[in-house]
Amino acid sequence: MDYSITLHTPAPFAEAAARVRDALKAQGFGVLTEIDVQATLHDKLGQDMEDYLILGACNPSLAHQALAIDPSIGLLLPCNVVVRTDAGQTIIEALDPQTMVTVTGQPSLKPVADEAANRLKTALDSLRDTPDS
Repeated sequence: MDYSITLHTPAPFAEAAARVRDALKAQGFGVLTEIDVQATLHDKLGQDMEDYLILGACNPSLAHQALAIDPSIGLLLPCNVVVRTDAGQTIIEALDPQTMVTVTGQPSLKPVADEAANRLKTALDSLRDTPDS
């Protein structure tokens, strides 16, 4: 099962992360949480890894619609977006909102998931048209 929307970019990690935040904002998403997995694993376990950031993105209108359909959908919110490096390349991955339709089995969530997916795809697609891409 493919559960992500993915983009590979040659942009450096910090630059890509900043662009992702801006692209999400342009699509009505706020970043509610940021988890620096690299720093956390280093601090808590003494383990080193490549850059890895989890952004918890939320579009309040879409979240409200989804919660009105299924109050337990909060377990699948916010939309996680990962910015990470692998072998010198930056990878941006967003959880495909259609996953919440599949997981819950509630077809009434499909229109909300469609809109969220369209906005996330638009945000990631906007990153393709940068001078460094």
